[in-house]
Amino acid sequence: MKNKLGRRLNLVLLPLLVAVVVRLWYATCKVRRHNTNWCEEAERSGSPVVRTCWHYCVLGIFAVYRRNPLVIMVSGSKDGEYLAKLLEKLNFSVVRGSSNRNGALAAKQLIRELRNGKNCGLVADGSQGPAKVAQSGPLLIAGKTGGVVLPMAYSANRYFTFNTWDRLILPKPFSTIDVYYGKPMTVPAEAKANDLEEYRDDLEKRLNTLYDSVWSLQGKSSH
Repeated sequence: MKNKLGRRLNLVLLPLLVAVVVRLWYATCKVRRHNTNWCEEAERSGSPVVRTCWHYCVLGIFAVYRRNPLVIMVSGSKDGEYLAKLLEKLNFSVVRGSSNRNGALAAKQLIRELRNGKNCGLVADGSQGPAKVAQSGPLLIAGKTGGVVLPMAYSANRYFTFNTWDRLILPKPFSTIDVYYGKPMTVPAEAKANDLEEYRDDLEKRLNTLYDSVWSLQGKSSH
């Protein structure tokens, strides 16, 4: 009983405290956007926009979209509850699930949100990788909603690197974050999972081109 009560308190207090830290942390960072014409083209289309990036970028989403929150898919695991609560405190909308847990239900919820006029953010290489290898999720969601896929990548001049499968990064306070957008992609509504290899390969190439471009700004070939 005490453990359950403690966990409930943690689910309320911890995300609230972390949200305050995140807001203060990213308020010190400068965000520079490149190729914004592609972002503007996607937004002018009148269709839902599925923003997608490699998984190493996920912590930067708080900085890049802190004034324009998206719908984010979060793991359906118990650990994912903390992230979901944090995102909600930061005014993002959340659907719960992943490729391994409640994925179909989460996809349906995400499609419903997009059809109601919202935009979303999805990682292209999934929750477990392999890193920088595109999966079909963002393409399927775009096809089902008549949306457009907007590839993007970011780099930072100063950042922490985590020892994870994707080498996740966290921009340091007072860092400069550069965001590169790519040409939007459309996917036929009738496309099935096994028809998407050409689109998946195209998305992977676009994301890796953006990755190379945005890290070259820092004088690096990778993070």
